[in-house]
Amino acid sequence: MGKHIQIGALVEKEHGLSAYNDISSLKGVLYAFLETGRSNDLFSEKQFGEFGEAAILTMVVEAKEKNNVLERLVKSLNIDANGEGLVFEETDILKVSHV
Repeated sequence: MGKHIQIGALVEKEHGLSAYNDISSLKGVLYAFLETGRSNDLFSEKQFGEFGEAAILTMVVEAKEKNNVLERLVKSLNIDANGEGLVFEETDILKVSHV
């Protein structure tokens, strides 16, 4: 296993914003990015006709901390209870540059 992995989540915008604030300063999170937009699937609440506001949260995490970060992310997003959203883990990141 490499030193770093990528973790991502696609969720409703409101949940993404609160999760970003909760997760971005956790031990082992090197980078956290939040993008927002609109999605026409996955979410039950549609603020714009067929579309709902969505957030994509992407993190670069130290591999040794991934389980802690994933557990905190699922709790923060309340994904296990509300059943709306996706959380994924990507393969190892080969190089992380600290600029």
